Amino acid sequence: MAKPYNQIVLFGDSLFQGCSYTDDGFAFQGALQHLCMRALDVINRGLSGYNTNNALELLPQIFLPPSPANPRIEYLLILLGANDACLPIPTSSQGVPIDQYKENLIKIITHEHIKAHSPKILLITPPPLDEIKSSLIDLQYGHKEPVRKASVSAQYSETVRQVAAEVPGVVLVDLQKALMEKAISLTPDYDPSGPPLGHAEGGKRGALEQLLPDGLHMSGEAYKVLFDIVKPHISLPDDYYVYPDWRIMNPGNI
Repeated sequence: MAKPYNQIVLFGDSLFQGCSYTDDGFAFQGALQHLCMRALDVINRGLSGYNTNNALELLPQIFLPPSPANPRIEYLLILLGANDACLPIPTSSQGVPIDQYKENLIKIITHEHIKAHSPKILLITPPPLDEIKSSLIDLQYGHKEPVRKASVSAQYSETVRQVAAEVPGVVLVDLQKALMEKAISLTPDYDPSGPPLGHAEGGKRGALEQLLPDGLHMSGEAYKVLFDIVKPHISLPDDYYVYPDWRIMNPGNI
């Protein structure tokens, strides 16, 4: 294999697994790799359907300590919680109680295999849920009732904010807030005195319709919002190339 560069790792669920899609013009993983080309490898460990219980169980297999054969992880982006927030209904087994979710996030962030790399950790809030759309899809898939609720998902995002505030050195990337602000800005008739966009009580999707096409997963436009709030936290030195510039390899006068 080619000698690897040090890494940026995307660790999460389907929201990271699908972040390389270019169907609608933007791919988060591609944009991040372009930003760090010749300096860091962007490694995708997004695992569709996973919750924090699953992520914690497999963490020792996914993250190996740094060694001459294993590159160091310089940045770790964590985006988990959309599945933890599933409701405890008979047809869904993905949900994790919110107290356990918080405990799991802390265990992931402070795990010895993570700490061995001393990465900069970017902890990302799960995006808002468009319950109006996601509930329709749940019923189409045979569930007798919605699997997720917008107000519950929002509580899990708030838990991420708490963890980021409580664990030293962790950087909060508030995707939930950024996407809601983006949706509101694109919804001229939004009434801030009413229920939030995407909540069943209000019955209004607004621009969440274009940001979260199935109510849960993000469009290219939404991933661009994520990229814009992650990018300021990625910094490279002036001489960040791992291998020399071609001008150094081929000295001469032009």
